Amino acid sequence: MEIFTQVFLAALLLAMGIQLYLDYRQIRHVRMHRDTVPEAFAERITPELHRKGADYTTARTRLSAAENLYGAGLLLIWTLGGGLSWLNGFWQQWELGPLVTGTGFLVSLFLLFSVLDLPFTLYRTFGIEKRFGFNRSTPGLFLSDRLKQALIALALGIPLAALVLWLMDAGRNPVAADYGNEGWWLYVWAVWMGFNLLMLWAFPSIIAPLFNKFTPLEDRELVQRIESLLERCGFESKGIFVMDGSRRSSHGNAYFSGVGNSKRIVFFDTLLETLNGEEIEAVLAHELGHFRRRHVAKRLGTVALLSLAGLAALGYLMGQPWFYSGLGLTEPSVHGALALFLLVAPVFTFFLQPLMAAVMRRHEFEADDFASRQADAHHLVRALVKLYRDNASTLTPDPWHSAYHDSHPPAPVRIAHLSAKTG
Repeated sequence: MEIFTQVFLAALLLAMGIQLYLDYRQIRHVRMHRDTVPEAFAERITPELHRKGADYTTARTRLSAAENLYGAGLLLIWTLGGGLSWLNGFWQQWELGPLVTGTGFLVSLFLLFSVLDLPFTLYRTFGIEKRFGFNRSTPGLFLSDRLKQALIALALGIPLAALVLWLMDAGRNPVAADYGNEGWWLYVWAVWMGFNLLMLWAFPSIIAPLFNKFTPLEDRELVQRIESLLERCGFESKGIFVMDGSRRSSHGNAYFSGVGNSKRIVFFDTLLETLNGEEIEAVLAHELGHFRRRHVAKRLGTVALLSLAGLAALGYLMGQPWFYSGLGLTEPSVHGALALFLLVAPVFTFFLQPLMAAVMRRHEFEADDFASRQADAHHLVRALVKLYRDNASTLTPDPWHSAYHDSHPPAPVRIAHLSAKTG
């Protein structure tokens, strides 16, 4: 067994071991506290609803553990099991040329991944979500969504994959003499970041309306309250919209998206049914806190740095024979190198996850601090408790699991942080 194969297997086993241990801790901790509502929530969340949140979290965690094991098995099949070599041979037999072959290889690979993940998606939607009363999607709507997602992925993915492979192929021939521009990864990085910015612009106005209906908010009193908040925060938007999220789920949320003139504020209709005007203002103030503290720009900057480092690493790895042979790919190629890197990189970056989660939790605290200055912290606390209740969010997550995975602070910690600002 090659050294890199041993390194890969060790990293995969360690990552899976940590993940399964954290899932075990989460299930044990949540179930231990299933019958006891935390004191800070005792007056607003009933024991029955608290138990529902515990059971919902347990079910989702068990499914996540099974999905991770399944994903690890698929990864081994695609790499050391020869799956990528088989798929590469399938495309090579048609003699379509390097660019068409490589593009077809990548697109078909990720379409296969989507199909293989379908059983878990179906069970999550029509099993767990339905069992706990959240799912409102129908099989027809689910199928329509998946077909739309596939068509959008093909429309965007095929030209993106072809452009990336063209730039890579013009830079280095795997395991052979260098030719052309060896700095291809800088050009690919520029294309990737441009694509991300394009999606930030296109999602709210072009892609999202393909799945949901967006209508202007009609409640004039609420509109005036929101416009006053926007003016205080120095935020300009293209509009305030209500999304028919209730077509698919009873979960509620609010967000703003877009860049430049395409920024828009969106409320799920389920959220408007749950919260009053003061609470909606507080929730939106939190979202605007992310904007004012430049969290979106900071996260985009992090993506830029990590992707640049990753592409630079790929630039080195694609010229190393052990990279291919160590991961089961018998014939080195540009598209094979890219596929291997995309499949294997999450195994090694898994260990960065707690750091990224800690940064995102800090951003949530900063957004809460901003919201408490622009709106009443009492209203944000009430809104969050309602959202925890209606979304069946656990109030007692395991501290280790939360520290490793959660992008938001645990409910008791967050509520205590906000309550301290209410005096």
